Amino acid sequence: MQVHQRMKSNVISVKPIDPLSKVLDIMEQQNINGTPVIDDANHLIGMIVKADIYRFLMDPGHYKSCPVEWVMSSNVVYGETHEDLVTIAKRLREHDIVALPILEKDIIVGIVSIEDILDHFIETHP
Repeated sequence: MQVHQRMKSNVISVKPIDPLSKVLDIMEQQNINGTPVIDDANHLIGMIVKADIYRFLMDPGHYKSCPVEWVMSSNVVYGETHEDLVTIAKRLREHDIVALPILEKDIIVGIVSIEDILDHFIETHP
């Protein structure tokens, strides 16, 4: 199965200048653990996950005003729409990450999480 058949195309993303408080609120409301960070042209420039935010917030700081770009990972592992789910699953495992943005021509078009891979497995192997 190709990843484009399983990815979520309604990607929740944030901007590098968004405050961490806003990002955590979005993650809680949407029940997600991470989200891509995009620029004004919708190009992927980073990824931010709850674990990184929580580690950052362990030090006293500026929770309400700290921007995403201070915490996000800018060396993002991603997939492409033509790849298959097994390749994507291996990449998630290899890099020990929870979600993989899916790109097409350098624009984010979807996201695949560990939960999506598990759901696929459960649905195809009852």
